Amino acid sequence: MKNHSFPQNSFGLNCVAIGGGNGLATLLSGLKKFVSPSETESVWLNKLSAIVAVSDDGGSSGRLRDELKMPPPGDIRNCMVALSEDSHLLSKLFQYRFRGVGDLGGHSFGNLFLAALSEVTGDFAEAVRLSSEILASKGHIYPATTADVRLAAELVDGSVVRGETNISKVGNSIKRLRLEPENCPPLPEVLAAICEADIITIGPGSLFTSLLPPILVDGLAQAIDDSAAVKIFVCNLMTQPGETDDFSAKKHLETVREHAPIIDFDYVIVNNYPISGEQKARYASEGARQIGISNSILLETVEGAEILYGNLLEGNEKVRHHPDKLAQVILHCAVIKKNVTAAQNA
Repeated sequence: MKNHSFPQNSFGLNCVAIGGGNGLATLLSGLKKFVSPSETESVWLNKLSAIVAVSDDGGSSGRLRDELKMPPPGDIRNCMVALSEDSHLLSKLFQYRFRGVGDLGGHSFGNLFLAALSEVTGDFAEAVRLSSEILASKGHIYPATTADVRLAAELVDGSVVRGETNISKVGNSIKRLRLEPENCPPLPEVLAAICEADIITIGPGSLFTSLLPPILVDGLAQAIDDSAAVKIFVCNLMTQPGETDDFSAKKHLETVREHAPIIDFDYVIVNNYPISGEQKARYASEGARQIGISNSILLETVEGAEILYGNLLEGNEKVRHHPDKLAQVILHCAVIKKNVTAAQNA
């Protein structure tokens, strides 16, 4: 395990969060509260960056991708709103989805805005940056790649399923996930953010369609391995019907390691607080069950990673991570590692 270096105090850290979907947006909404409002104030995070999956091929994002030959904007839009200063009118506008069955039906305003700005600037990454400025985002958002990348999954029977929408329905029969093309390059800004990071998180989020795609981008896993940052894997709360049926917390972690074996995690964060009976019954009717309670990671450490358990539930009707609780645990990991490193170097 690499020797991690930190600033002299626990402030001014650079954090990079990797993933996609609602999981990444939830995490960002908690971490943004620890971002410094100015360079003169001592708070936890000096810089917060999100590296977002761009392999979606369904819904509004998929339609814009096929029609305009642009990266799918949906997960990027969610991250921009999550990092915005507050839930003011502009944020609500970006999330507004048009009704009806016409050409606009199902499209979100934010997706269309990003599509238009991409055409105006000729650069999707620049459109993301400018949109983030408009929303006063408290962080930097980067697509993992701007290449037209698609997902392909080899199943245990040897067949191949292509497309994120199709892959999310094949259950736990995925043997190996890959990107097409496999040599899609990351943005230089993505590699720079990872290099400068003190904390790198992967998860929570859909395992095969949000978490694995970014780290399969050419050179990105190697950059994470080379980084001196504390590396944290945040395990999901529930299995995802059609994608991770019957997966345990340990199976999630093992799958990430199978696809990116050079990444060594320092900490794995697992919720071990049970959901309510009503939630359990409702999710069971949809084919989902809670993970982290039974058949979980039973050892205190697993191949060098320390397991941190706790109550991370938000407490609402839907089973979600509490953004503030999750952010605090992640920052706590940085403190632990800093103290351990300081003791080793004493």
